[in-house]
Amino acid sequence: MMQAPILTPTLDEETARAEVYGLLAALYYAAPSVGLHENLKVAVTEAPAPGALLETSWAELVAAARGLDLADVGREYDALFGGVGKPEVYLFGSHYLSGFLNEKPLAALRTDIAALGLARDEAMPETEDHVAYLCEVMRYLIAGDDVAIANLTRQREFFARHVQPWLPLMCEAVMQHPKARFYRALAAFTQAFMSVEAQGFDMLA
Repeated sequence: MMQAPILTPTLDEETARAEVYGLLAALYYAAPSVGLHENLKVAVTEAPAPGALLETSWAELVAAARGLDLADVGREYDALFGGVGKPEVYLFGSHYLSGFLNEKPLAALRTDIAALGLARDEAMPETEDHVAYLCEVMRYLIAGDDVAIANLTRQREFFARHVQPWLPLMCEAVMQHPKARFYRALAAFTQAFMSVEAQGFDMLA
């Protein structure tokens, strides 16, 4: 599960980053499965050394999972992100970048994704600017086998163009929503993780 990349030294940094992106993708794409919810509830929250990065926000996310049953989390997901018509909170980058869905930011994203040799799974109804899709792209750029594509330069470029400009705004929207409990904790963890990512990429510039 996901306690390892946050709180133990057993995984190398790149594997840990990839697994965090995978967790975020899963939790933003849908309410957690039974297995994922159970794993979150029993996840380790005490870091091997005091002051570990993300320790506080990770512990709060685990506490939220422990404090809410699976049905509660599912209802919260639907209340925030689901429903017919306009959702309470959008999970799509175009909304935050342009104020509309399916606009120029999505077209630019599709061009860059195609240049990476990637394509949206036809079974996925959401457009490519969904936060879960972007997290999956980042995971691939970290953990993929093709070093011509999966490398720090590509990660930095994709993050700077398609993640960093809007994801903090989405996190703020979630955290400020009165119905958010589990997803408030997830948004806070996401925001903290993205801050660490941004700092790391800045060091490469």
